[in-house]
Amino acid sequence: MIPRTLPTWQTGRWQDDLADLVRDPLELLRLLHIDAAQIGRSEALQQAFPLRVPRAFVAKMQRGNIDDPLLRQVLPLGEELLVQPGYSADPLQEAGSNPHPGLIHKYRGRVLLIAARQCAIHCRYCFRRHFPYAQNNPGRDQWQPALDYIAADPSIGEVIYSGGDPLALADKQLAWLTAQIAQIPHVRRLRIHTRLPVVLPHRIDDSCLQWLAQTHLQKVVVLHSNHANEIDADVAAAVTRLRSIDIPVLNQAVLLRGINDSVAALAALSEALFAAGVLPYYLHLLDKVAGAAHFEVALPRARSLYRQLLEQLPGYLVPRLVREQPQAASKTPIL
Repeated sequence: MIPRTLPTWQTGRWQDDLADLVRDPLELLRLLHIDAAQIGRSEALQQAFPLRVPRAFVAKMQRGNIDDPLLRQVLPLGEELLVQPGYSADPLQEAGSNPHPGLIHKYRGRVLLIAARQCAIHCRYCFRRHFPYAQNNPGRDQWQPALDYIAADPSIGEVIYSGGDPLALADKQLAWLTAQIAQIPHVRRLRIHTRLPVVLPHRIDDSCLQWLAQTHLQKVVVLHSNHANEIDADVAAAVTRLRSIDIPVLNQAVLLRGINDSVAALAALSEALFAAGVLPYYLHLLDKVAGAAHFEVALPRARSLYRQLLEQLPGYLVPRLVREQPQAASKTPIL
């Protein structure tokens, strides 16, 4: 078999590309022409939270640059093994809001379903990097308690697909689950939080659009992009396909040290998103998950960046700066 090179990552089937992720840090560095001696290799990191990154995303990285902002989001580093005060495996205390397998209910009026346990990409700052997916991965015959919970609470008007990444799940399964939810009279909206259209844009294919278009539920797709270099013509095409069936597309980013913690980077991200048809939505402060402390941007600097962003961009291009706090009734705005 001839090894793939960066320009020929796409096979035409997203499932094949999802099965052919880059999983070895040494391979990733070789593809980018970076000397592996620049980082320390840790088997412990690979076992606890292994590298996963689509070749489509690797193709957007700058060769020879160990500080590339896309590479820094996925490359395992020894800093993750340092124990930092205030950082934990469950920083949002989701275990206390998990009444049934696959269901998280933190905020009034909406619930979150762990539709898939897997992701196409392992972001090193992920707040669910330690999440107990093995206990939250229902099959078709195991979703009923969660569905009954939603049906019994008329205040729930919105269901959110999350994960993992929900679009890593097969369309047949997503169509089935959506059909069950659509039968609950008081559920009006379906929100999908996904990184797939950014890291594997051809996931938004005809099959995906078909089940999305068939449901009467109002749909919203929320992407996760942190840097303008992630947005290219393929991502814009995926967004255009979603918008062609009247789905608004939003973006939430995480403020990350060494990746997007400058006014120039944040402004470029908003401009690139809007040019692709995506509205900036949230800019999150880092969730204090164990292993991610080296990404934290101090609160005073975050506020300063946000004020400068307000001065530079029109209001509709400025995402709301927020943090998520355990037991809070909503995201907490940072003013």
